[in-house]
Amino acid sequence: MKFAPAFSLLALLTSLLPVAAFAQDVGSSGSPLPDQPYTLIYPPNMVTGGDQIGGPVTVNHPEMPLQCILAVIPVEDTAWTAEGALASLDAASVAEGWSDTLPGFALGASLVTNYQSGPALQYEGTNAASDTAPATTLVHTETVAEGNGYTLDCLYPTEVAANARPIVDAIIANFSTSQDAQPVTAFP
Repeated sequence: MKFAPAFSLLALLTSLLPVAAFAQDVGSSGSPLPDQPYTLIYPPNMVTGGDQIGGPVTVNHPEMPLQCILAVIPVEDTAWTAEGALASLDAASVAEGWSDTLPGFALGASLVTNYQSGPALQYEGTNAASDTAPATTLVHTETVAEGNGYTLDCLYPTEVAANARPIVDAIIANFSTSQDAQPVTAFP
């Protein structure tokens, strides 16, 4: 048969290509509300909280002080873009907005990043250590999709950044504003 060598070559080549899908245990939460779809994907050892329907969802890491909080709210500004939000980001207002939660908060890098479902504004910052709390890093992301505003905030003591930040980056990359998304980035 003339096609047998071609199929054999094709089979060999496809076995050498990287695999797009990967098997990895993950935890995930999806919205129970059809008008506020999302998929939050996180390492399987993280624990969810905030089970109030329509309320924020919190995931906590049991082995290090890492917490991520997802909130979904209806918005009217459907023309919002991550690029526009970055261009109009007011560093002083952001720092002031976080000062109650993180006294002395200073804004660091801000950029457009990607959720699994599309672009998002991302900024990060830290506050100084105090007598009662260590220096804390905040990584904030936000986007708008189909009339909903999505914010995903991850907080961790700056001293555990080497372990926490790769997890945070993977949570952000895997987040989707659609229901039933599958992981696209592996967790460390």
